[in-house]
Amino acid sequence: MDGFRFDLIPPGAGVLCALSGGADSMYLLCRLLEGRERHGWTVYAAHFNHGLRPAAQRDEDFVRDWCKRQGVPLAAGRADVPAFVRREGLSVEEGARILRYRFLAETAEAEGLALTATGHHAGDNAETVLMNLIRGCGLNGLTGIPERRGDIVRPMLNVTRREIGDYLKEHGVPHAEDETNADPAFTRNRVRLQLLPLLEELNPRAAEHICAAAARLREDEAELSRQAERISGQGLDIPEGLAVNVEPLREAPRPIALRACGQLLDKAGLSGESVHREGMLALALGDDPSAQIDVPGGSVRRQYELLALARQTASDAEPPAPRELAEGESRWGSWIIRCIPAECPGKAYVSPREFYLRPGRYLIRPRREGDVITLGKRPSKTVKKLMIEGRVPACRRELVPVVDGGGRAAALGGFGPDLDFLAEPGYPALHIILKAEENEHDPSRH
Repeated sequence: MDGFRFDLIPPGAGVLCALSGGADSMYLLCRLLEGRERHGWTVYAAHFNHGLRPAAQRDEDFVRDWCKRQGVPLAAGRADVPAFVRREGLSVEEGARILRYRFLAETAEAEGLALTATGHHAGDNAETVLMNLIRGCGLNGLTGIPERRGDIVRPMLNVTRREIGDYLKEHGVPHAEDETNADPAFTRNRVRLQLLPLLEELNPRAAEHICAAAARLREDEAELSRQAERISGQGLDIPEGLAVNVEPLREAPRPIALRACGQLLDKAGLSGESVHREGMLALALGDDPSAQIDVPGGSVRRQYELLALARQTASDAEPPAPRELAEGESRWGSWIIRCIPAECPGKAYVSPREFYLRPGRYLIRPRREGDVITLGKRPSKTVKKLMIEGRVPACRRELVPVVDGGGRAAALGGFGPDLDFLAEPGYPALHIILKAEENEHDPSRH
């Protein structure tokens, strides 16, 4: 039985294949190319070279050669992962994942592709459930890998490793081996190489049953979250962030109330772990009308019958005054802005924070009512709507810089440049980099 989910990708859609060169991603690309023939998909591939392994360049050369012979458009990228993880205080694995997904998102946007497909399969799904269970988790951690999250689709979650290997052998498809997959220093490798085989000795269908249980739990989690949304949807914008009446939280069953607290934190542009959700619910259930707790990025405080969720306020709560974009590096509020005259390279768009604009006179200013911007090949949207979709809290929206060109929004901090203002490759340009400080909300980080 073919477990590949062709139905996750609509007919005629554009899809980007995350292509490492390993067996899983090579299988994925082959099945997507089948979909190109059956369903009229537009298929591109993207390879991100982390530069962390001696064979990294070999893998990049391999996918370049294979895609060229198969007539598949390929975008290749790389980054200094060690420097990034040192700067951000992350593990190498997490830093590499962030940079990889950022590259995939930027490539999909630049090419006008609606979806990005990754090669996660049934074995990956079972491993994820087991790892979360071992580490300690709630119901959500047992739901495994979702088939779709935003623009990311995973059509292989019902495909086993054996099926992948059989397919590649039958069709004569080569692949590159990642030598780190056998390194027991990585927890996932130990789960895959030691724990899962032991479980499969007890029951050969152990991985399949784990995935099936995760699917059922995902349905339960979705229903509980839907009920929680009835409460979190009552949150109202206030100058500091978000406010909600405590009564619905008091009346709701505890599992739903805790989920509503998490949703409210997310809607307010804050973050938090289970301890913060527990603390927030305790505020709602308690008798102290002015109690308060700190959460990452801000605070939650009781105001009699309300809970107010507020992001940290800075000394620059008022937006800086508009000023001319100057050559060199300067600051506008809590943003660092770099503007260097240069010749536009092959692509004017690098990322939401780095791009090349046509030469001219530009201003840096707060947003204005009616500002509209066209990002890549997507439809034009108002700056206000983009900020709402990017979960920029209402109290911070005036602090995000707009690059103004002749009265129009030429670029928006954290979101990117307007298509009309991008420079032509090979012609004079202004190399622009807009970077938010760590405590500032930058949608391009999400």
